[in-house]
Amino acid sequence: GGGISILINLNPKSLNRVKSTILEESRNNMAEKAIQIETRLEKVKTGMYAFLLKKAFDLPIGEKILLDKFKKKLHEEILSDEKGTIRPIQEKKYQFLMAMLECARRNYKKGWISKKSIDRVLETLVKYNFMARDRNREIKDKFKKRYGLEPPSFILLSPTQECNLKCEGCYACAMAKAPKLSYEAVDKITGELYNEWSARFMAISGGEPFMYRDEGKTLFDIWKKYNQMFFLVYTNGTLLTKEVCKKLADLGNVTPAISIEGNEKDTDCRRGKGMYKQILKAAKNLREVGVPFGVSVTGTMKNIDTILDEKFYDFIFQELGATYMWQFQIMPVGEAKDLKELTVTPKKRIELYRLWEKMLKEKKYCIADFWNSGILSDGCIAYGGNGGYFHVDWNGNIMPCVFVHYYEDNVIDLFKKGKKLADALNSDLFKRGREWQKEYGLKDKKHPNNWLMPCSIKDHWSNFRKNILTKTAKPEDKEAEEALKSKEYNKTLKQFEKEMTELSEPIWKKEYIEADKKKK
Repeated sequence: GGGISILINLNPKSLNRVKSTILEESRNNMAEKAIQIETRLEKVKTGMYAFLLKKAFDLPIGEKILLDKFKKKLHEEILSDEKGTIRPIQEKKYQFLMAMLECARRNYKKGWISKKSIDRVLETLVKYNFMARDRNREIKDKFKKRYGLEPPSFILLSPTQECNLKCEGCYACAMAKAPKLSYEAVDKITGELYNEWSARFMAISGGEPFMYRDEGKTLFDIWKKYNQMFFLVYTNGTLLTKEVCKKLADLGNVTPAISIEGNEKDTDCRRGKGMYKQILKAAKNLREVGVPFGVSVTGTMKNIDTILDEKFYDFIFQELGATYMWQFQIMPVGEAKDLKELTVTPKKRIELYRLWEKMLKEKKYCIADFWNSGILSDGCIAYGGNGGYFHVDWNGNIMPCVFVHYYEDNVIDLFKKGKKLADALNSDLFKRGREWQKEYGLKDKKHPNNWLMPCSIKDHWSNFRKNILTKTAKPEDKEAEEALKSKEYNKTLKQFEKEMTELSEPIWKKEYIEADKKKK
């Protein structure tokens, strides 16, 4: 009543201002409610997708119908992504996701992945990620306001350099007695990712992660404490006993990626006699308790014939029971620096690329090659940019990538100064790397440069030395220091870049740039 009487006594001009104010507030409220409704619908839709995926694994009758609908919808969303890149690349991303789904379904049907593991993965991805996007968005906005960029999606943490093997060309130069991070530091790092980055994934390497122990605690204590995160652990497999695998099955949020070099001869040659049989035993232990696992394959000129043979992939996915494969080509860093005979040539790298395309599309094997699959991630994901990651080693040194052995910050030093791990993102080394990523393709994803050569250091060594590596950057080890001084090393990488450009550029232009224009 009082409000009405005030309106009656207002002059026409004042009345119009009041009307405008009320209408504006009404529109704002409606817009806000629309956003809330849209957010709720998105949550319902995401939850429904997760439900359909679960049912597609469980129901033999409706499985094909549910999966076909899911695949069709996913295909539409990926190809219609306005923020996405050119269409041929989006198609590859779709093929990779379908391969991942197919590998998981196949192993689930064989009883090699438990229902608990499937539910746990979907729970982590959906309940703790998509369904909590409001809270996650708040955390990420706060992070961006402080650091000027979105938080990285994950980090690769190497808590120990200790290892029980001595593999030829080891990038980590691992050894029996070696440095390690304190458990307190590992806990603090993981907690920062979870609470202040809203990260729900972490990769762990080494050394051998299952050898890590400090103050009577192991990584199992971390995995149990942060049970809403998912962890991928690179391991040599020697410590994956029945008891350890049972503990992993009980946790449900860890997937091991076992290193294998090819056949028995290839593996034992690089990793030591009897290692191949130990890997087979570890895989069997994981299958028996339903823990999904993958393999990590390092390509060299010694095993190149094996990993260019389709039969190798049939064995890994159909018999060994791997759900995914991460493939690396040995980097001329660490102990591989002087071993030129191990480095895969550009010609063989292109052959591997062609085989990867075939395995992905025709056989739906979930394979990602650190270099040849750069198109899946829109190029380089180092330097904490491009939705990517960075590496923290056993000394606490914070490096742009596991293969970029130079750093400016150390996490232990940052903690002592009252700073955060994330403060390393604004080092000059990291900022220069992200600027290169931006100029190379991220600034305009519809017109990117050659993402068949995505690596900032191996594929673009000259640019790395000139425009990314800072004068204040320190080498992680003596091998990295020597690499900067060696004229032969410099000459070799320049020649590699030249040959790789000559071979990959025609493929990039014809099959990606020109093909995209034709489809439009």
